[in-house]
Amino acid sequence: MEQIPMLWERTRSRLTRVMLAFGALLLLSGCLGIPAGVQPVQDFAVAGYLGTWYEIARLDHSFERGLSRVSADYSLREDGTIRVVNRGYLGEKGIWKSVEGRGRFVSSRETGYLKVSFFGPFYSSYVIFELEPMYQYAFVTSATKDYLWLLARTPTVEQAVIDRFVARSKELGFATEDLIFN
Repeated sequence: MEQIPMLWERTRSRLTRVMLAFGALLLLSGCLGIPAGVQPVQDFAVAGYLGTWYEIARLDHSFERGLSRVSADYSLREDGTIRVVNRGYLGEKGIWKSVEGRGRFVSSRETGYLKVSFFGPFYSSYVIFELEPMYQYAFVTSATKDYLWLLARTPTVEQAVIDRFVARSKELGFATEDLIFN
């Protein structure tokens, strides 16, 4: 009879470890995926995407809150991953902030679907769902429709590009009324 509590204690301990491992797995993979209705671009050429992109518009989120004049620079690392350096001006403090991350392709290098990490083993989706043929502007989201960016090779774009971005994003269910324009 004394063995039953001891057996229960070992079983409970194993179950706890399994649940913790499962929870960690969910946490680490929870930021990957593609929002419903969004399709990443195909025939993607990473060489064409490298270089500097300027943020024209975004939905607000904590890691860019208060920043303006935001840009991202993409370069190829020796190991085939993408070096990502995001930079923006924090006007309230009068300083520039930057952060470096790493991008990896989720499926193939010909699909505009990457996972990007700025914080160790934690990755988020980076889904390019529209890309101008000459790589002059891109519409980008993450795993949910809470994240949305219009990026361009120049700090400003024609109003027609903005109108297309807003219309396409609204059609896909993004909260375009909450967009912040740089």
